[in-house]
Amino acid sequence: MSTHPEVPGEPTHTTTALLETATSAIQGFGPINKIHQHLCAFHFYGHDMTRQVEAHHFCAHQNEEMRQCLIYDGPEADAKLIGLEYIISENLFMTLTDMEKPLWHSHEFEVKSGVLFMPRMPALVERQDLEKVCKTYGKTIHFWQVDRGDNLPLGLPQIMMALTRDGQLDEKLARDCGKRFGVIFDKERENRAYMKGPEHGIHPLANGAGKGLQTKLREVDCKPTESVPRVFV
Repeated sequence: MSTHPEVPGEPTHTTTALLETATSAIQGFGPINKIHQHLCAFHFYGHDMTRQVEAHHFCAHQNEEMRQCLIYDGPEADAKLIGLEYIISENLFMTLTDMEKPLWHSHEFEVKSGVLFMPRMPALVERQDLEKVCKTYGKTIHFWQVDRGDNLPLGLPQIMMALTRDGQLDEKLARDCGKRFGVIFDKERENRAYMKGPEHGIHPLANGAGKGLQTKLREVDCKPTESVPRVFV
């Protein structure tokens, strides 16, 4: 569960804030300006289902079959950027190699159970988009382990997974989130019962192929260029 740790360092100076105001008036922010929706869901570490995080996705479409999302630990202006997720259609997922497929998780249970939602969005608009999300697959990497209280993004990036059946979601985490956003997950489950997942069913190699996944670091030889020595200085 996220503890929203405080980031070490001096408070932002007035001169820095003024500089940011000036640059924001001059520079363009094309990729950020394409963000058009806010999804909230829960992720767990691919190697440890007991470690679960409330994940706020701010997403933009690349096209009808792919969207990309920045993930924060909350919706507030000072929230921590903790990861990212790529969401693709079933059609694109089926083009992936069998080595790649386990890194992607399905969204059918998340959507139909009600625990993936769009905060403060009118229900009719929300369900129209979630009917599409229900059929997709996502690849999620978290860089900041806020659930253990890290005040900086420490350690290796980790593959995250999504819920696939009842009994997996931490009840306290769900209750706290539902209360803050006024969402009753059981009611949403009833409202979304008609939705359908991937046309061919959830692929058996998705969701880690039913096994845990953890990023590991290992030392390897770094291929040098002809003009650069092998030893780093």
